[in-house]
This record gives sequence, C-alpha cells and structure tokens, in this order.
Amino acid sequence: MLKKILIALVVVVAAFLGFVATRPADYKITRTATISAPPAAVFARVNDLTQWEAWSPWAKIDPAMKSTLEGPPAGVGAIYRWVGNSDVGEGSMTITESRPSELVRFRLEFLKPMAATSAAEFKFQPGGEQTVVTWSMTGKNGFLEKAFCVFVDMDKMVGADFEKGLAQLKALLEAAPK
Repeated sequence: MLKKILIALVVVVAAFLGFVATRPADYKITRTATISAPPAAVFARVNDLTQWEAWSPWAKIDPAMKSTLEGPPAGVGAIYRWVGNSDVGEGSMTITESRPSELVRFRLEFLKPMAATSAAEFKFQPGGEQTVVTWSMTGKNGFLEKAFCVFVDMDKMVGADFEKGLAQLKALLEAAPK
C-alpha cells in the first residue's frame, strides 16, 4: 500500500512539474486610464520621481516605507529605491527612456520578497482635452515564478495596483488648478 501511495505521489509531482514547465515565461500586465489633463501634465507627474509618492499605490499600502532618490529627480538616470513591509518589498526603479508627453520607460529591480527584473512603461496618448495613459510591465518568469503563478493570478494582483495608481494619478491631476 505504501509503495502505491509513493508511486501516486511521484506521478502527481511529476505531472505538476511538467505542467509548470509548459507555462509561458513571458508576461505582460497592462492597464489604461483616461485623464482630463494634457499629456505634458501627466508626463511631468510620472517622469519626476519626487512626485511618485503622491499617487503611487504602494506608498499607500505601506506609509512607513523608506524611499530614496539618486541621480537627477526626473528623466533618464533618475532612480527611486524603496524598502517596505512584506506587501511592497524592496527594490529600485530607474528611468531608462523619457520622451516628453509620449513615454517613460523604467527598469524595475525587485530584491524582496522575490528577486526579479522587469520593464515598465507609461505611454501617453492625447485625446482632445484628455490623455489616455497606458501603464504596463513586462518580463520573464523563471521556473519558480511560473509555479507561483499557477496559484496566484499576477495580472489580477499587480493589475489591481496599477488601477489604483492610475485612479490616484487621475484624481491628483484632475484636482489640480488648470
């Protein structure tokens, strides 16, 4: 009987490992919001890392989070580092590309709770008196991350944070004097 249980356990574990191995490594999380402000105003809030904590969803999750800035406050080379509780972890983001009123691209390096590197970007599309803002994050999952994603929907989890951040950015910009 014990031999049959062990064989069944090995089969289940092997099937799970095989399933995880077939999961796609690439991921992309994207959310969009329309903000009643010109692209230049929206771009300025995203491109200037000294302004992130006013609308960042993670600053609200952990008000005691410690953050530091390195390099210029805005544009290419600006670096934002954070250390927070288990919900926000530890890492850094560096602006790698900045095109006024069009795009801000970042390199994200997560140290805790799991080490990972991703790319994130904000695109700004004018639409009359409004700007359509698209926030996305892309990267590759290793085997452990793919196994984790079998149980946790990262698009839903991180996407919810993107939605909160975009809503806070929208509220901040739309409340600003014109």
